[in-house]
Amino acid sequence: MKRSISAEWLKLRHSRIGLVLAILPIISLLIGCANFYLNQGVLQNDWYSLWTQVSLFYGEFFLPILIAICCAYVCRLEHQNRNWNMMMTSPVPVASVFLAKLVVVSMLILFAQLLFLGLYWLAGSLFSLPGTLPAKTIGWTMRGWYASLSISALQLGLSMRIRSFATPIGISLCAVFIGLGMYVMKLGLFYPFSLLTIGMSVLSQDKLSSIQNILFWVMNLAFMFIFTSMSIHRLKNKDIVSS
Repeated sequence: MKRSISAEWLKLRHSRIGLVLAILPIISLLIGCANFYLNQGVLQNDWYSLWTQVSLFYGEFFLPILIAICCAYVCRLEHQNRNWNMMMTSPVPVASVFLAKLVVVSMLILFAQLLFLGLYWLAGSLFSLPGTLPAKTIGWTMRGWYASLSISALQLGLSMRIRSFATPIGISLCAVFIGLGMYVMKLGLFYPFSLLTIGMSVLSQDKLSSIQNILFWVMNLAFMFIFTSMSIHRLKNKDIVSS
């Protein structure tokens, strides 16, 4: 497993994925800061008001897209020159292949989350907001990362099956809008993309009840297990079409 993870990291050397991981959080933060600056007369809850603005674009749109990009990117090399055929005939367990990619994607998203949190703190300092960085926002950031794991498992499975780089990203974008509908209908705890919205407290900063909190953690774990199991089962029983 460790060797598989190391191999995945080696594939990312000299790649531009780090640039993508930085650009999307920066863009979303700039948009949110602009909204906050132009509406300071209405947004008077200091750090929390700033969070509502910067996390809206990032957590609702940019982060799911970023997850899809990372998943498609770690599968890009395998889809070229029939490399899937070579990988699947190598003496490496199929589960290790999938889990190694999932671990690498999770670490990339964790980097993006920490970068976003750091940029949020910097923006709040530049706006001279009173007090220090709220501990709640750190928790929301980490909950968002946890929620991203189930989406990563889903998107990774799609990227392994679909050779196109853009198609899984388009599917992710469509899923985002479905997630918004599920959230509005109070069914967000039963849909992975809505769980990301809830985890980062994008649309509401209300504290989750005990039952909601348990459901959040359990449903994410369940989705992660289901999507991972389905992808590993497919890898074991069906050939991947490579170019």
